[in-house]
Amino acid sequence: MNARGLDLAQLRTFLAVTEAGSVSGAAERVFLSQSSVSEQLKKLEERIGQPLFVRSKQGVAPTPAGAKLVEHARRIVAMCDAAFDDMLGRSLDGELRLAITDYYRPHDVAAIIRRFASQHPRLRLHVTVLPSAVIDAGAHDDMFDIGLSLRMVDAPSSRANRAATPGSAAGARQSTVIRREKLVWVGARETLREHGSLAPPWPLVLLPSTCQLQRYVVKLLERARMPYLISHSASGVAGLQLALKAGLGISCLNESAIGDGVEACPASFGLPALPAAEFHLLPGRPGENPQVSHAREALAALLG
Repeated sequence: MNARGLDLAQLRTFLAVTEAGSVSGAAERVFLSQSSVSEQLKKLEERIGQPLFVRSKQGVAPTPAGAKLVEHARRIVAMCDAAFDDMLGRSLDGELRLAITDYYRPHDVAAIIRRFASQHPRLRLHVTVLPSAVIDAGAHDDMFDIGLSLRMVDAPSSRANRAATPGSAAGARQSTVIRREKLVWVGARETLREHGSLAPPWPLVLLPSTCQLQRYVVKLLERARMPYLISHSASGVAGLQLALKAGLGISCLNESAIGDGVEACPASFGLPALPAAEFHLLPGRPGENPQVSHAREALAALLG
């Protein structure tokens, strides 16, 4: 290795640890053992000549030197990936329209999209947030090139969707399950600690009826004959999180969408059990541009 050089594999591992917040989480992302990840970090820190992470029981956090290296590492890895794709004739350019549900990892999705854009600097990326039902319904229209939607695992439509995209003929290509998460009844931490302040009829914070998850929650309460009232209607997940944190009611969220100041409702509330949720990357349309197919593969690797 050049005396002034940095090892690319070590930089990739370094970025994985930064994004995962732990060695164990990074090991899953880069398909290495935890000991191998720790060894790569140790060698990189020796190379840099200063510690890159502060370790604690909660995981790891970048030191000032680590935070400085993050941006350099992202550019280096992105340039390397772009050069490799270009040499193989897989370089992405032109425009790409991505439709995504705002339930998908709200705290991380901006960094994921930024990383994808940095890996493909000649690509003009257009991102639209849409309800999952709209994304699934538009699978065969020209609304977007790539769609990522949320589906409940135990819902009949979800089982059908796993077999094929809605509206497709039998034998069509399947969507790709990118991620599975638990759904959780949640409310403001401070409010939940005052059990007497919450009781039926349950005050619900909901999204519009176009959101299939919110429709599912209402039907679930009605089937269980649990009284409820809609205390607040938000236009998106960010507004839903804000209303929850303000103590305006309770709602249902996937685990990665639970923000600060919000936590799971206690079992003593007796709320109905919730299914899991899956995030589906819609399959390519017949005859789609190979550039879109390559972009879908690259996104799948980052979104998981």
